[in-house]
Amino acid sequence: MDEQALKQQVAQSTEPSVTFRDIHELKTPEGRVLLFEIPGAPRGIPIAWKGHYYARAGESLTSLGLDKLDAIRRQTDTTDWSVQLVPNATLDHLDPGAVSKARESFAKKYANRFEPDEVMGWPLATFLDRAKLTLDGKVTRAALLLLGREEAAPLLSPHPAQLTWKLEGGPERAYEHFTPPFLLTSTQLYQRIRNIQLRLLPQDELLPVEVSKYDQKIVLEALHNCIAHQDYARNARVVVVERPDRLIFENEGSFFDGEPSDYLEGHRVPKRYRNPFLTQAMAELNMIDTMGYGIHDMYSRQAKRYLPLPDYDLSEPGAVRLTIHGGVVDSAYSRLLIQKTDLSLVDVLALDRIQKKLPIADDAVTRLRRAGLIEGRKPNFHVSASVAGATASKAEYIRTRAQDDEFYAKLLRDYLEKFGQANRSDINALLLDKLSDALDPKQKYNKISNLLTKMRRRGVIVNKGTDAVPCWQLADSPQRKT
Repeated sequence: MDEQALKQQVAQSTEPSVTFRDIHELKTPEGRVLLFEIPGAPRGIPIAWKGHYYARAGESLTSLGLDKLDAIRRQTDTTDWSVQLVPNATLDHLDPGAVSKARESFAKKYANRFEPDEVMGWPLATFLDRAKLTLDGKVTRAALLLLGREEAAPLLSPHPAQLTWKLEGGPERAYEHFTPPFLLTSTQLYQRIRNIQLRLLPQDELLPVEVSKYDQKIVLEALHNCIAHQDYARNARVVVVERPDRLIFENEGSFFDGEPSDYLEGHRVPKRYRNPFLTQAMAELNMIDTMGYGIHDMYSRQAKRYLPLPDYDLSEPGAVRLTIHGGVVDSAYSRLLIQKTDLSLVDVLALDRIQKKLPIADDAVTRLRRAGLIEGRKPNFHVSASVAGATASKAEYIRTRAQDDEFYAKLLRDYLEKFGQANRSDINALLLDKLSDALDPKQKYNKISNLLTKMRRRGVIVNKGTDAVPCWQLADSPQRKT
């Protein structure tokens, strides 16, 4: 079949019709190879092959689910959900307490332009229009979300305007739903979180550092971001899960502009928003900023509290999960941040990944080594001896520091000289608790296996048993000679 016939076959089998602009032919002794330049899919239009829609599941081909079909089709929907007027809604559907709080926040934001008494004296319709909450005095969905009475929430049906707090992972289980006005109830949700004081490193520090388990500004920044970026058309609620050592924020809708890592250093300014009208209104009320500093500020504030940095999880399509840690993951990391307050956020980010056993870039490894902040072999890095000593964590450093192979080989030789022989269980009992705590159980097992192989190849030890049931002896032991 020639190229033109192939193009025609593709065009006839796809809906809407798609054809390849270029097909390249390569002739080999085994046969003909065709290379197709596949055009990009049109935005918002799924492509069917012979009447069926397909998706990839790992290495397999499967049918495209209805939810994914809807997600593709919504790509062309440029309508701002939050700016839509709410039929039958009036200014009487707004909560007076929320409106008063909104005036205070607006006046504080624009204190250099308006006197507070002037803002408080504006007619309600004038204030709401200036605060980007209403359009010509008519109530928008954004206005009901932020300032609406609880009884007005059904006016947004079928879209559930709801925040949910859920306590799990401990002996107690609890939950509570929060409805508009989100300007007030987001703070009420924060107050449900158990925010005790943490004493960092009391066993080693002469003067333990005390910090709150969660920082209010960080929690509200995360929660307000969920409200601003929620895809309300998906008819889901925002969920905050409180576990014993962390908070997990979940909202519907993919990360809208770029990736979270793009905003860590505070240089990128977002160019677009899922709910631009709602986002602008929240900025007017000092709930969020629209310059891309929010993520940067969350990470910086958490670093100044000596706790692990937030983690974003975008693994589930169409959803964003953010974890805020409320406890120490690696005490050496916290000691380091207490001791060295001049570390750049870039270095703190790298050290945070090390404490979470995540890989870091080679240039970061080089930089941290040069600064004397880390030791160890890839991927098992840990705090260096000098820093550990400076931060009163010498004992922990000894537990996590990897000794060289000669150290472990000498222990085994001494054992065999005294007892004559050893099976694998004996050797495990001898060495396992002396290996670095930075290694997991499987890595420790493999480390001992590699040590035995190395000593056997060097002629130091021999196996007098079998591969399945080894019996190790020194190569020059009396038992060996007999």
